[in-house]
Amino acid sequence: MPRHEPWSADRASGIIAEHSHLEGATLPILHALQETFGYVDSGAIPLIADALNMSNAEVFGCVSFYHDFRKEPAHGRHEVKLCRAEACQAMGSDALHREILGRLGCDWHGTARDGSAHVEPVYCLGLCANGPAALVDGEPVAHLTADALEAALTEVRQ
Repeated sequence: MPRHEPWSADRASGIIAEHSHLEGATLPILHALQETFGYVDSGAIPLIADALNMSNAEVFGCVSFYHDFRKEPAHGRHEVKLCRAEACQAMGSDALHREILGRLGCDWHGTARDGSAHVEPVYCLGLCANGPAALVDGEPVAHLTADALEAALTEVRQ
């Protein structure tokens, strides 16, 4: 998993200032904060609201609406995103996900019992013809099987 900076309100304010001129700046700001810190800290909400002349509720609504934004840091060494979209479900992803989560010993938005990975659902990776699919530390894995995921995690560990 990429290393992230520790939360800093000063650093967040700088990131917000860098993006606040953009049209529809809320999402670019949230993405930049998550890329930097690994999550969107609750302390960022009033900073964003103030910079964009929005209410705290409006900013929190964006953070909570989009599944990709974390409200707390992930704890696994690697990030695994499993596609939950209809095309992957049609290719048997529900049973596969149960097997993967069982092997890792965690639930959705959880960390594997050995700390190797943090698992999150995503709702389409655009790999529909190659499902089921996943991302491991941002790298796509097509035609996913539980063994293929283990191999991908072994590869990124080395």
